[in-house]
Amino acid sequence: AELQAETTKSMWQTTLENVRNLGAMSHRERAVVIVCLPLNGLLGATVPDCTVPGNEKWCYATFVASICWIGGLAFLMVRGIETIGAQIGVPVFIMALTFLAAGTSVPDLLSSVVVAKQGKGDMAVSSSIGSNIFDVAVGLPLPWLIYTAYFDEPVTVGGQGVGISIAILLFMVLCVIFSVMASGWKMSRTLGAAMFGLYILYVGQEILRAALNKQFGC
Repeated sequence: AELQAETTKSMWQTTLENVRNLGAMSHRERAVVIVCLPLNGLLGATVPDCTVPGNEKWCYATFVASICWIGGLAFLMVRGIETIGAQIGVPVFIMALTFLAAGTSVPDLLSSVVVAKQGKGDMAVSSSIGSNIFDVAVGLPLPWLIYTAYFDEPVTVGGQGVGISIAILLFMVLCVIFSVMASGWKMSRTLGAAMFGLYILYVGQEILRAALNKQFGC
């Protein structure tokens, strides 16, 4: 363990070594390094790597820098989704329900997979549920609170059809709970297929309702 800790390198050092060793890599490895190089280079140069022995004191700076990067990348992602949706004539909430939701859920997916492989399935499930509760209870009201405190006016939120969407969402939550109960509170392939089916069903009915309300079109 001590030898492994001594040989730990920062993300910036690892990125530089990968660039120097491009010629000795396979075509697949070289392609991965080149594709990830811009992001790895920026993050390695701007985010202190507190995992390196001796850099533990930079953990708070790492946390703040990571939050700043997440905020900036999230802003660009949302703007990009809005622009693409406007160009192809897809409503913003449909883009958010599909592409944006998938993009923001990838970190939850990866963390859940990691802890699930460690035999901590309960942590994987609670992490996914807790992140969504945090989004609704903090992620939405906190920006609105800052906006109202700064501009001294309420935030206008489009509420067309939101009541039906919330009712359907609550119904889907009940379906998820009953599906987990039916599987004996065990994560299985059957349960995974049922989850995929519920998601496709939910997205399908949202798209259908948007099409019936003639919300598509450039």
